[in-house]
Amino acid sequence: MSLAAHAQDLSASLAKAGLVPGSAPLIPDAFTPSTQVTVSFGEKVVQLGNLFRASECKTAPSVEFTAEQGVDASKRYTLLLVDPDAPTPDEPKFAYWRHWVLSGLAPSGDSDSKKVLTEYLGPGPKDESKPHRYLYLLFREPEGFNLKKEDVGGEEFVERRSFKAAEWVDKYGLVLVGVNWMLGAGDGWTS
Repeated sequence: MSLAAHAQDLSASLAKAGLVPGSAPLIPDAFTPSTQVTVSFGEKVVQLGNLFRASECKTAPSVEFTAEQGVDASKRYTLLLVDPDAPTPDEPKFAYWRHWVLSGLAPSGDSDSKKVLTEYLGPGPKDESKPHRYLYLLFREPEGFNLKKEDVGGEEFVERRSFKAAEWVDKYGLVLVGVNWMLGAGDGWTS
């Protein structure tokens, strides 16, 4: 799929899910991706809002993305996985829940420079909750970007909630270049 077609599909899916405009400050109203982010849990691929049960995403997925046109190939990227619907979509008082933060990613798949800033914690909404939206947000890092785990926050369960993601992104000069997202539901959830 071309980047232009992907951008149209992404924009439509984000609008339909209520993730833009305005309700998700991490995604600007006029956002246009400059890369495609592919997230896979084994053979199952995240596709702009498809549903995953908690048991399908217990272990960290693989993440790949295409190089940005006109951007130096040595550029590195940060991936955030956040939940804007914690603890429930009807009462998201713990948004954004920080599930995973990786930095130093390269489009070539070269993982030598990859740093885990927040260990992966798989989505786990309660069975009685409506499905949550999970955002995979890819940011281009500025020159000299070299954060430690402490710069993001603690790993404990309560330290992951209410992550001020937009403020954190602004503070470190990260530029959003790609988005993918999925719905997550408990294994016992029924519609």
